[in-house]
Amino acid sequence: MARASHNERENRAGAFFLATLLLWLVSVLFEIAFNDRRELLSILAGCCFYQAANWVVRRRVSRDPLFVNTAVSLLHSTVTSASVVFILLNLWSRDGYKDMLEHSQLVGATWPWAYKALCFSCGYFAYDQWDMLQYRLYSGWIPSILVHHLILLICFTLALYRNVTINYLILTLICEIHSIFLHMRKVRRMAGIRDAKSVVVKIEWVLNWVSFFVARLAAHVFITAKLIIDASKFEKGIELPLALFGMAGMNFLNIGLGIDLFSAFKREMWTSKSNCRHE
Repeated sequence: MARASHNERENRAGAFFLATLLLWLVSVLFEIAFNDRRELLSILAGCCFYQAANWVVRRRVSRDPLFVNTAVSLLHSTVTSASVVFILLNLWSRDGYKDMLEHSQLVGATWPWAYKALCFSCGYFAYDQWDMLQYRLYSGWIPSILVHHLILLICFTLALYRNVTINYLILTLICEIHSIFLHMRKVRRMAGIRDAKSVVVKIEWVLNWVSFFVARLAAHVFITAKLIIDASKFEKGIELPLALFGMAGMNFLNIGLGIDLFSAFKREMWTSKSNCRHE
């Protein structure tokens, strides 16, 4: 009885997030078709690109939904990280770094390639939300991964509609560098490489922790602090409340991710030690 009730709650959660995803899609299509926002076609291009990658992995590598989803997520993290690094290095080489973090640059301006990169990444989060809902790759009454994607879709899409805070959002995507190692760990474990004493696993954990603290935790705390410090510079409107809401959600989820990562690290180390004792 309790299990049935739990499944019913998960079904309700799935229905809610599916409804929000459909509303998001209708909104994007409306903007493109009726407001002539052709630049938003890059969102649909991102959806199609990652869905195509999903089909390729499913047909050529594995039909396991979790493996396919993780492999495509690894592709997104790699593409997005490379895009963000390219955008920042291109800006640095062209204009230097002095004005890069000025309020006017982060809120009102748009760095070269930043808009398209944000659109493309937004398309991925929509694809991934659909994939997880389709194959039920989530758990719990309020699945954190679905909440994470919903927050990003809301913040990214509204920013793209209004063409503001694009550069702020590009900076938030620095965390995808850490996501590379998160997804690599999943793929590695699915491939059966679980020996915590191996050099590969040790290096992976070092990179995982360094990138978590630098590219995710510190980067998002810095962005949040920057928003608070520059709060008086924002014009009246939705930009500041939405940005603070989004970053509060991201920081909260980062804490949960850090706890889960530490638990996984302890479990992997403990399993390795247990195997050594049995041997």
